Amino acid sequence: MPLIINQQRAELDSWTSLLGDESAGGEEVLSVDQLSGDLLVSWEQWQKNRPALLSHDGRVGVKIDNDFELGDLIEDLDKLSLIALEFPVFSDGRAFSQARLLRQRYGYQGEIRAVGDVTWDRLRFMHRCGINAYEIAEDRYSDEMLEAFQEITVQLQGAADDPRPIYRQ
Repeated sequence: MPLIINQQRAELDSWTSLLGDESAGGEEVLSVDQLSGDLLVSWEQWQKNRPALLSHDGRVGVKIDNDFELGDLIEDLDKLSLIALEFPVFSDGRAFSQARLLRQRYGYQGEIRAVGDVTWDRLRFMHRCGINAYEIAEDRYSDEMLEAFQEITVQLQGAADDPRPIYRQ
C-alpha cells in the first residue's frame, strides 16, 4: 500500500506488521531474537508480549481500533514510536478524536498513522488532528493526493497543526 509520511510519498515502509499473525499474538511470548527491525503489533499482541517487545532492538508501534479507550495506552506512550489508528468506514470518525487527544492532551510526539478507509477528501482534516502518516489503498492512491494538504489555506479554529484561532494567526 502506498504510504504518505509528513506530506511526502514514502518509498519504503520500515515497519514490519505482525497484525493478523496468530503466532505473534497467541498465548506464547514473542522471541525477540527472531525478530528484527521496527515492529507494528496489535494492542492485544502488545499486552501479551510487552516485556519481550520492550527489550526488542528496533522501534515498536501499536495499532488500535477506533473504539479503543486511550487511557489504557497512556502509560506506554513514551515506549511507542508509532500508533496506527483505524478508520474502518467513511462515516466513522472516532479516530479523528483519538489523534487529537494523543497530540494535544497526551503530548504524543511519535508517528500517528491513519489506516483503513483513508481518502483524499479527509487527508487535510486528518493532518489537522495530528496524523502525520497515511496508509492508502493502492486503487485510491495517486500522486495528486499530496495536493490535498494545500487545498484549505485558512482555518478558523486552532487544531493540532496550528493551535492559534484565526484572530491570532
